[in-house]
Amino acid sequence: MLKLRLTRIGRKRQPVYRLVVMQNTTRRDGRPIQLLGYYNPITKQYNFNSDKIKYWLKQGVQPTETVKSLLRMANIKN
Repeated sequence: MLKLRLTRIGRKRQPVYRLVVMQNTTRRDGRPIQLLGYYNPITKQYNFNSDKIKYWLKQGVQPTETVKSLLRMANIKN
């Protein structure tokens, strides 16, 4: 099953997360199918590719709870 989820990048105590599409059985920082954007929780900055996100949501990809709240914050609806 494909999921929209976050992978962690960045240094110790300075996390930055990428929004990616990947299998739900893949490890957190494993190889993604497609990169869709990033989110910095410290500065609250984000950059999401809304066209690609809407495409994947129409294909039946399920977002995680955290990603759902980020998409609501960015006003991205399927």
